[in-house]
Amino acid sequence: MIPLTEAHTYVLQGCAPLETASTRSAEALGLVTAEPIMSNEQVPPFNNTAVDGYAVIASNTAGAPVDLNVVGAIAAGQAPSTPVTAGTAVRIMTGAPLPDGADAIVMVEDTTTSDDQTTVTINSSVEAGSAVRRAGEDMQPGQQVFDAGTLLQPGHLGVLATLGIEEIATHRRPLVGVISTGDELVEGAQELAPGQIRDSNRRTLLAMVEQAGCTPVDLGLIRDDEAAVEAALRAGAQQCDAIITSGGVSMGDFDYVKLVLARIADMRWMQIAIKPAKPMAFGTLGDTPIFGLPGNPVSSMVSFELLARPGLRKMMGLTGDQLDRPRISAVAEGPLPRRPDGKTHFARVNLRWVDGTALIRSAGGQGSHQLSAMAGADALAVLPDGDGLAEGDSAIVFVLHGD
Repeated sequence: MIPLTEAHTYVLQGCAPLETASTRSAEALGLVTAEPIMSNEQVPPFNNTAVDGYAVIASNTAGAPVDLNVVGAIAAGQAPSTPVTAGTAVRIMTGAPLPDGADAIVMVEDTTTSDDQTTVTINSSVEAGSAVRRAGEDMQPGQQVFDAGTLLQPGHLGVLATLGIEEIATHRRPLVGVISTGDELVEGAQELAPGQIRDSNRRTLLAMVEQAGCTPVDLGLIRDDEAAVEAALRAGAQQCDAIITSGGVSMGDFDYVKLVLARIADMRWMQIAIKPAKPMAFGTLGDTPIFGLPGNPVSSMVSFELLARPGLRKMMGLTGDQLDRPRISAVAEGPLPRRPDGKTHFARVNLRWVDGTALIRSAGGQGSHQLSAMAGADALAVLPDGDGLAEGDSAIVFVLHGD
């Protein structure tokens, strides 16, 4: 057996970031920047108010309450036409430009306006700069706002819109094919014949591919026929940037996927010192990475999380800690037992926070076939070789929800 770190390194070495492309900013959610993003102007573009109220000269509010003459009003989107001078104020709405002469805003809640709207009583004094958004305090021309390798989230797209940037360079989103094979597999609600099972892995893995930020491609359910399997794999390698299979990667397996890949691809068949997901294969068919995951449903999911997902995210253009799920320290609320076997175990657990402390407990059955517990898990708890965790013990966990 090999350590997980060796398998992880080997997979990442075989996955290269995809080529870059010009992408419309509005369509870039979930993509990764291929070069730094620079500001081309100052944001905000002008001094403006953060609140509804009155633009004033701050020194005129000393000794409040004081009365000031209202000499104008400015709505958002309007240019100021009347300056503020000693003894005057201008009614102003959130986001409107600060008029000449004003250096502060008094919130409307701290004022009382006369019935004819010509005079305002300032009930609280303010300092210069109060409630004023200064031009350029968010971004300046020539400032780098995002690094290359930034995973674009909704807020990033908002910044691009703020700057008027409509096209950016990103890494292309990987097309990832998922294939299932086996005469024992069926789809849909049909009654199962003896020896048959429904194909859950393909649907699960297609969803995991999409959740990872890639575009899933359903390569279908292929029967146990060597020519059909080879044709599906070759077609998938032409169509997709990576392929995921499940099953047929154990040392004793005789499976058509394994048989074909051993002949047409450059594969490494690994036995990793972890449970579940001990067997895993990785290699390339031409230039297309192939992830051969174990067939048991939980093993397939855990193998994807620990090895395939990091490889795919590297292809997206991500690096470092962005490749793997976030890791935190958590405390066991109850025992998480295991037996010594020379392997690191990944227990499926539920995670909750109490007063800033992460707490975990078993999500249910820990068998590699027990998909319902995996589906309900929030995290994978790392259990080093030994007897497991007692209540109150700490462990590192991989958080499965969120990046």
